[in-house]
Amino acid sequence: MSSSDIFFGEVLGTAVLVLLGCGVVAGNVLRKSKSFDAGWVAITFGWGIGVLSGFYVSTQLSGAHLNPAVTLGLAIDTGEWGDVPTYVAGEMTGALLGAVLVWLAYYGHFQAHLEHHKVVSGSRTPGPKAFDAAAETEERREPSRQEPGPVLGVFATAPEIRNSVQNVTTEIIGTAVLIFLVLGIGLNDGLTMSGTGGLMVALVVVGIGLSLGGPTGYAINPARDLGPRIVHALLPLPNKGGSDWGYAWVPVVGPLIGAAIAAGIHNLLF
Repeated sequence: MSSSDIFFGEVLGTAVLVLLGCGVVAGNVLRKSKSFDAGWVAITFGWGIGVLSGFYVSTQLSGAHLNPAVTLGLAIDTGEWGDVPTYVAGEMTGALLGAVLVWLAYYGHFQAHLEHHKVVSGSRTPGPKAFDAAAETEERREPSRQEPGPVLGVFATAPEIRNSVQNVTTEIIGTAVLIFLVLGIGLNDGLTMSGTGGLMVALVVVGIGLSLGGPTGYAINPARDLGPRIVHALLPLPNKGGSDWGYAWVPVVGPLIGAAIAAGIHNLLF
């Protein structure tokens, strides 16, 4: 594979992954969407299908890493590091592009959601405030630039319990499971030759989401979180609040550590 094939393959595949993955979250979060409040199961299957789609549109060009943690794991396992920067550049570019496409697809829904009085006030069930000028002012308060914004979850992950050690540990474990599977598929000629390896990876991503995704939202992919978080920070969205940069290191560092551990163990065993 040439460097250009690798780069554009990863851009295409990761863009499709993020478009479908962040897209299912947008449908679940944004109030005017027909899939509003569809639930966690819908989100996990949406991400799994995103992985499957990204794999099949890019595997002939780049091998469909779609994830810097996968790229790191494969490099540690094989000792081949020359194309790592190209892979990571393509993955980050694709993640940025995919997040922008989600914004375009749901443009009107973002506007309607962020201008809804329940979102602006930060309350799910506000009471009557028609004659309370102070409350009306509070209701229209723009979210702080520091606190996570009301649609940040469309683009990036966040923990349910904010504890750095716990959050990093969760991401390490989830990513290690993913990398063990990816490397295991590489040892199975039947899965590799039949093209069903991508399906197995997609299914394990669904499984990780259902089993281990609850604590942090299971980034298990630095590009999937960092790229869309950057897009959230740059988009001209009203009342969008902050991008939670204080947490942003966790879904980058955790998956990379998990990938390194899994690849190191796999290399020793096999």
